[in-house]
Amino acid sequence: MWSRRGFLAAGLGAVAAGCSRGPRPTVAVGADSEAVRAAEARRRTGSAPIRQFALRAEPTIVDLGGVQVPTWTYGGRLPGQEIRLRRGEVAAVRVENALPQATTTVHWHGLALRADMDGVPGLTQAPITPGAGFDYEFTVADAGTYWLHPHVGVQLDRGLYAPLIVEDPDDGARYDLEAVVVLDDWLDGIDRRDPDTELARLRAAGMHDMSAHPSESGGHGGHSGPQQAPLGDHGGDVTYPLYLINGRTPTDPVTFTARPGQRMRLRVVNAAADTAFRLAIGRHQLQVTHSDGFPVFPVTTESLLIGMGERYDVLVDLQEGVFPLVASAEGKSGRAMALIRTGSGQPPDPQVRVRELATAPLTVTGLRAEAAVRLPARAPDQVLDVRLVADASKYVWTINDHAPLDGAVHEDGHAMFEVFEGQRVRLRFVNATTMFHPMHLHGHTFAVADGSGGGPRKDTVVVAAGDTVEVDFDAINPGQWMLHCHNAYHGEAGMMSVLSYRH
Repeated sequence: MWSRRGFLAAGLGAVAAGCSRGPRPTVAVGADSEAVRAAEARRRTGSAPIRQFALRAEPTIVDLGGVQVPTWTYGGRLPGQEIRLRRGEVAAVRVENALPQATTTVHWHGLALRADMDGVPGLTQAPITPGAGFDYEFTVADAGTYWLHPHVGVQLDRGLYAPLIVEDPDDGARYDLEAVVVLDDWLDGIDRRDPDTELARLRAAGMHDMSAHPSESGGHGGHSGPQQAPLGDHGGDVTYPLYLINGRTPTDPVTFTARPGQRMRLRVVNAAADTAFRLAIGRHQLQVTHSDGFPVFPVTTESLLIGMGERYDVLVDLQEGVFPLVASAEGKSGRAMALIRTGSGQPPDPQVRVRELATAPLTVTGLRAEAAVRLPARAPDQVLDVRLVADASKYVWTINDHAPLDGAVHEDGHAMFEVFEGQRVRLRFVNATTMFHPMHLHGHTFAVADGSGGGPRKDTVVVAAGDTVEVDFDAINPGQWMLHCHNAYHGEAGMMSVLSYRH
């Protein structure tokens, strides 16, 4: 079993070398190539403001709401300090590594940015060693709700994450105020657990039958069909003692304040490593307006399913009182909770029953992209099958039955997934496992293929157990890009590969 570091280091050497296969000799488009610089030049205007930010990854003691734990954070905060820019601006971020681990990086999740700033060690950049730093600089071309996290090992399952918001100049016309809601599952520093030892435990135990735990949203025992169990029977590999919203537990929740009658925009980020959430607000409905940063035709729902790495923006017309905003761990036992306060009153009990959670949640299949962000109608130039597989005898998750090393770059220098600039590419995700997988493509947004050309634009899509999901994207951002499951433990156990531009 090759580690992620070995797989990526080998991949960098192979894609840099390049070679031929078949009748058309090709060479990989390196992260430091002229094609990458040209793509960035097309995004950036000469007058674009440059916004300076700093991130320091360091050990920290954090208070989760009466529970103090040692972890790693950016700048001692959980979540890290929000980075906020306007569309078209340039982010200049100095990242310093003060961690007691060999390397780190920062990946800017969801952004279609320049390849050499994507934050994948050994593939797009050299890793940041302890005591060293790295200067990221890139144009943010698309407005939306994004986030940032490391792309080394299972560092994501600590406190190393923060929201990244790119404002549209036209934002604000449809709502009165906004709040950023970051969901997380938490084990670091509790009962001597940490993500690295958890991964070692999973590998030692091997693959096993993971029966889903009952949850308030139905769980394994309460599901009556795919609408009530949209992800399948298994909620995840890891049992978490806590679930958080903005770094707080339900017993000491974060509170968002507003006035009755106001319309609030919630930017919701699922930063969890192994948990999807069903989101609802007591006595309110959610109007979903954006998925992974891109606008959809508004859909009203009582509950919303959010996989790891996904982001949704919702509008809420607020009543008077104190209301629970609950994220129930899908297929598991537990919840995260925040409060929305618009008037006087006692806060609800942390285990308050929220009727809206019992309804079938809205999923990606219920969304359609607004006309302005739809991909132009065009047949795919090629279709790439991405088969998601589990090894029944070991804790190994693979793509197309390949372990990480040969799954990314073959001995002849070619990646499993290769594209040419200008192509329309279809990815066909086929889930041959009993687990759901949120599949994430770096550097691009794709359209979920729905037969009508109107599927939502996304960069992370949940592929339920036994399901097949097709997505289309235009290959207009050259470089070497990760394609992987955003379950941190699945990715580290092998469910990752490289989508390689060639020329």
